[in-house]
Amino acid sequence: MADGLEELFGRAREAKLNKRFGEAQVALRDAAARLRSDPMDLRGVMALRELAETERKLGEREAAREHYEQAVQQLRLHSDALALAHTVRHLGDVHRELGRSDLAEPCYREALELYDAHTEASRLDVANALRSMAVLKEDTGAAAEAAALWKRARELYQATGIQAGVDESTRRLARLTS
Repeated sequence: MADGLEELFGRAREAKLNKRFGEAQVALRDAAARLRSDPMDLRGVMALRELAETERKLGEREAAREHYEQAVQQLRLHSDALALAHTVRHLGDVHRELGRSDLAEPCYREALELYDAHTEASRLDVANALRSMAVLKEDTGAAAEAAALWKRARELYQATGIQAGVDESTRRLARLTS
């Protein structure tokens, strides 16, 4: 690319692979800034999502929240419902991590509704969204709802062969039902 964006994305990928998240953050901020003027360019959404993910790893949750929100706004202009579902779920995770359950729950509901409406949704993505909602329900004392969500998540983790997800679901279910 003549605009240097491919180089920025490449630097960010390499830095993330080597756990140099500060370097990745700088490259992704630059890429996002260059793409900000054209909300229809999906590379901008990708830059914002990766930037938000990197900021979460750095513990910069407010910055991550802001960039996930910007990515969600841009994705609403596009027809990629599954990318929107994935990004909205991550926004919900950041809200939950910040102690904002009231803002996290609508994000999880939207993500699950989007996944339910699209049969091509990855079972792993659906399981992860169910997991996020189950954690929220558990944290807010809605044990019965959490248990039902953990059961659904465990089934999907089993179907996709994600043993860590099966194990976590089983542990949490045992704790909720004992």
